Parts: sequence; C-alpha cells; structure tokens
Amino acid sequence: MADQRTKILLDESQLPTQWYNVVPDLPSPPPPPLHPGTLQPVGPDDLAPLFPPDLIAQEVTAERFVDIPGEVLDVYRLWRPSPLYRAHRLEKALGTPARIYYKYEGVSPAGSHKPNTAVPQAFYNAEAGVRKLTTETGAGQWGTALAFASALFDLECEVWMVGASYDQKPYRRTMMETFGATVHRSPSELTAAGRAIRAEDPQHPGSLGIAISEAVEVAAADPDTRYALGSVLNHVLLHQTVIGEEALLQLAAVGDTPDVVVGCTGGGSNFGGLVFPFLREKLAGRMSPVIRAVEPASCPSLTRGVYAYDFGDTAGMTPLLKMHTLGHRFIPDPIHAGGLRYHGMSPLLSHVYELGLVEALALPQTECFAAAVRFARTEGIVPAPEPSHALAACIREALACRESGEERVILTALCGHGHFDLAAYEAYLSGRMTDEAVTDERLAPGLAELPTVPAGA
Repeated sequence: MADQRTKILLDESQLPTQWYNVVPDLPSPPPPPLHPGTLQPVGPDDLAPLFPPDLIAQEVTAERFVDIPGEVLDVYRLWRPSPLYRAHRLEKALGTPARIYYKYEGVSPAGSHKPNTAVPQAFYNAEAGVRKLTTETGAGQWGTALAFASALFDLECEVWMVGASYDQKPYRRTMMETFGATVHRSPSELTAAGRAIRAEDPQHPGSLGIAISEAVEVAAADPDTRYALGSVLNHVLLHQTVIGEEALLQLAAVGDTPDVVVGCTGGGSNFGGLVFPFLREKLAGRMSPVIRAVEPASCPSLTRGVYAYDFGDTAGMTPLLKMHTLGHRFIPDPIHAGGLRYHGMSPLLSHVYELGLVEALALPQTECFAAAVRFARTEGIVPAPEPSHALAACIREALACRESGEERVILTALCGHGHFDLAAYEAYLSGRMTDEAVTDERLAPGLAELPTVPAGA
C-alpha cells in the first residue's frame, strides 16, 4: 500500500548516471533515416554538418545504457533529481480511488524538461569546438533551455521561434534573450526558406517545420555552427530518460507500481523520457502498465497521420524519417500548446506505436485547459498547455476509476509550468478559446505530398 507522502524526493546521490536506450529491448529495430538525394540509409558523414560526433554516435548506438558525462551531471544537479508528487488534492476533488502521481519537470532553470537534453547537446558541441548553435522553438520552452545551456558552455545561440508563439509569448522571448540568445520570428527574411514562405504570406503564423528549415539552413552554411533539436531524434529521447529512471526509483520508494503511464506528445521527447524506462520494465515482465500518448486534436500525427517516410522540416532539407506524419507541408492551427504543434512524431516513438506497445489519444484544447485549471486549483501549479493534454487524460482515467471502484495507479509527467502561457489561460477563462476542427479534407493536401521512397522502405 502506498504511503501518504505528497513529495517523493531523491537525494543528489541517486541521480541517474546513465541514459537508457530502448532500441536494444524492442522486438525489432526502427527503420533508418534515408538520405533525401540517394534514398539510402544516412551515415555519420551525412549528419556531420549538423551534429558533433558524440551526438551522432548516440543517435545510432546499439548500447542499452550510455554514461552521462560528469560535466553534464554537475549541471543536472541544479534541479535534478526532480520531485515526484502524489496529487492528493486532485484525487479528493475528483472523488476517485485512483492514486495519481506527477513527475514535475517545471523545477528546472528553464521551467520545463527541455534542459535534460539541451545541457548535453551544448556540452558535446562545445567539446567538438563548435562556436554557435542554431535551433527552432515552438512555445519557447526548448529555445529557453538551449539558451540557458549555451550560456553555461560559452556558445552563441540563435533561435527561430514559430511566429504564432513569438506573438503570443513575448516574455518567453525575453527569457531567451536574458540567457544570451538571439531570437527571430519564423518565417523570417534571414533565410531562403523563410523568404519563400513570406513571399506567399507575409503574416504567416509559422510552424515548427518552417522554423527547423531556417535553423538548419543557417547551420549547414557555417562550419563553426551546428544545429540542435529539442525533440524527435533518438539522442534527444535518450537524454530525457532521466525522467523515467528517477520516477521508477521514486515509485518504488512508496511501494507503488503504475497501472497507467500517460504523457503528452508533440515530437516525443517528454513522453519518451518518461515512458521508455517503464516500457523496459514492461517488456521484461516486471510490470504491466498501459502506456498512453496524448496529442492535440488539431495536430493528430499519431491518431490520424500515416506511418511513412517524410521530411522533418517544411523545406525538405533534413533526412527522410519514417514516422507518423501529417505531411511536412501541413501547417497546424496556432493552438496554444505550441510545443505540440509539429507535423510528425519521433521515428522511435512512431515505431514503438506501430509495434502496439503504446496507445494514442487526441484531445481538444478546451478539455485540456479545463483540466489544467482544475489541476491549478487543487495542486497549486499552473501547467504549461502541453502537459494539460496528459492531465486531461489522467482525469478521464481517474473518473473511470470512480465509476468502477478500481484503485489504479496513474503516473504522468508535468513537463513544465505555464507562467509564460497566461494569455492562453486568459483566452480560456474568458470563453474566447475554441476547438479547431481538422477535417480529412484539411489533412489531404499534406498527405498527398509525401516523398516517394523505394517499395518496402
């Protein structure tokens, strides 16, 4: 029986010293990225203009565990291990016999889970002699994290922020600039990719795919610059597994095992970071949780996309990734959960979904904000819009337990706070927030423009 603690804390000495790579434990390996010109599997040389050697090695590693460098652990200790909370007050408000736990990543300097990978990416780039990093950001959480990490390792940082979020979240931009980054509204006039989009629509709201194109274009043209990505790729999800590894220890400390593990999904980093260590335990027969990914109904790559090779960016500059995608030219509605507004899903997570090892659910943003407000009024934390999707799914699960009488254990990751998202809360509380209907007709053009690859790929 679980004890009644509210915060389950680990000592710094219990900070994980290795990241976990789920690939060796899967029934089959994920399909490789393809070179867009040759349609052959991408090799290390193909990735060298964008990433330093250590990150390329981690992207393709077959090792189950990867040691975390001491310099990275030293920075992690600023906020890690992060707390695991038991949501006693939310449980009481819902009248549920379920036990709800949330791993709170908003305690990091950037206010989200993103520094878990920003810090090692900045470290490995600095070790390789890189002087500058470029990147994209949606809601601004990733850009903030990379700006923070770049400052620690004396790197320049240039960020292309999705236009809709740039307009909605000016103080997130200010936070990036406080850490020393230069921030541009995307699409911008600074790149060929941005200018092409703006020529068609000067007020384009932008997308993560467009911002990626701009950041990649600048990095590829400068030998002293590399590109950093906040989600999607294997090495990013690898770095995030410190979340799940800590959560395993914390739940064990109170004698609980999860029946349901829930996480929000945009590119997949927060979800993979939480669930992959639990998936390892499930595949080994040591526990059997249902693992559920929750995405926005307005950008439903897992639940309504296709599993196919596609570009990671809008302009078609990246390798082809086999993933669940809505098409690289799909431009999502400017919903408030900017970090989930991406046309594709992590190839590794997409593969895990194809294997039937996780479930997926798409929810409308008004239900998610209703859950976020309920959470704030009971637990006292204003969530970022992104994890509000997972909270809404947790509340659904908890209410089902109230009906059935089951005492299920529910675990989620509250991957960031919403202190820079109050304009979104204002829109919800004033009744101005609406749910966007994404019709099949809306999805059809993007899916019709998927790249052609050899049969069987």
